[in-house]
Amino acid sequence: MQNMLNILPKLAKDKHKENKDFFKRLKKKPPKQLDYIMQELHDAEFQKTDCLACANCCKTTGPLFTNKDVERISKHFKMKPQPFIDQFLRIDEDNDYVLQSVPCTFLGADNYCSIYEVRPKACSEFPHTDRKKFQQISNLTMKNVEICPAAYNIVEEMKKRIKF
Repeated sequence: MQNMLNILPKLAKDKHKENKDFFKRLKKKPPKQLDYIMQELHDAEFQKTDCLACANCCKTTGPLFTNKDVERISKHFKMKPQPFIDQFLRIDEDNDYVLQSVPCTFLGADNYCSIYEVRPKACSEFPHTDRKKFQQISNLTMKNVEICPAAYNIVEEMKKRIKF
């Protein structure tokens, strides 16, 4: 896994233009069965991908925290939302709550998440490759293939499966 993480940024960079062109065509004319295809590719990839062996998303990026996430997680810590925000979060340039720093504060040395049961929605849905109307999140997917080996593999399989 570490070898893949070492080469992933270069692989993603080498495929950037190809992926950008692909997603542009996908947005214009998504196949009727796109959601079904993406769910199938997502499920197949995660049958062989162990996120605990990687955790690159947690080590290199931080999720957005919705107000619901803040409420749920602060309650988990038996805190009021504002002290939780003050201790762990900051507001980014898009006016969203994000972690004060990465790697994620809640990531253990064993790659386990200490708040897994109450983790942010953005974490539970990552890498978003099984999302409905997948073609609408191409910019997010382009970023995710740079940090998530599973997302990279899913996009590569998707390009083989969907021909324009």
